[in-house]
Amino acid sequence: MPISTMYTVTGRWTLGQALCDFWQSSDITCCTASIMHLCVIALDRYWAITDAVGYSARRTPRRAAGMITLVWVFSICISLPPFFWRQAKAEEEVLECLVNTDHVLYTVYSTVGAFYLPTLLLIALYGRIYLEARSRILKQTTNRTGKRLTRAQLITDSPGSTSSVTSINSRAPEVPSESGSPVYVNQVKVRVSDALLEKKKLMAARERKATKTLGVILGAFIVCWLPFFIISLVMPICKDACWFHMAIFDFFTWLGYLNSLINPIIYTMSNEDFKQAFHKLIRFKCTT
Repeated sequence: MPISTMYTVTGRWTLGQALCDFWQSSDITCCTASIMHLCVIALDRYWAITDAVGYSARRTPRRAAGMITLVWVFSICISLPPFFWRQAKAEEEVLECLVNTDHVLYTVYSTVGAFYLPTLLLIALYGRIYLEARSRILKQTTNRTGKRLTRAQLITDSPGSTSSVTSINSRAPEVPSESGSPVYVNQVKVRVSDALLEKKKLMAARERKATKTLGVILGAFIVCWLPFFIISLVMPICKDACWFHMAIFDFFTWLGYLNSLINPIIYTMSNEDFKQAFHKLIRFKCTT
């Protein structure tokens, strides 16, 4: 990003071809890794929700290291092909440092692998996560409803008393009185409180929060990266028929960088595990 800042501000490349190749490759690698890490996080959340007991045993540091390694290997595979063709000879003066758009197949390969397929995977995973979370919340509501009724306050009213309670159909037989009117002996009633309604409201609020969080994560990712990858895919295909000002391309590039800034904020605000890990990281940095 510091090199990108300098290049955007000055409008010309002054660091030579070798550093240009290295910067382009590292930029593609890091951006792809950032996107793929979102997919890994989504997979982790999906497995934790659908198989909480089994996955907790498999969720080891070695497994996490393996997933991270796969992400970086995949990202390097996306960024390596441009090294096999050079845009200029080493001794030539290089005034621009741009990805070579003459190779349409590589453009399709890199954009599909780095963005479009991960986006479809994220939508599918977070869709399943939302449905699973909604199903569990509804089950918890049903179970807690039953438990609430079994723990209800039981009272015994004397005949003739009045109370705003709901009767349970398990009362003693009628006993005739001297006046001829029936008397219910030890009639059992349950007082319905507002606690059940409050629990239902709490469950609904949790469902709305989960939906909002998933919407923010997916929305931020798509808004930040979609414009950049649309231009990156369209420009090599239509070539001279399509023209974009470099300022637009730079803006969409930095919009994609912005996603890496806001992701930690979103995840730490929505997930307690990320919040604790972030706090540990901050404390470690402060102590060192």
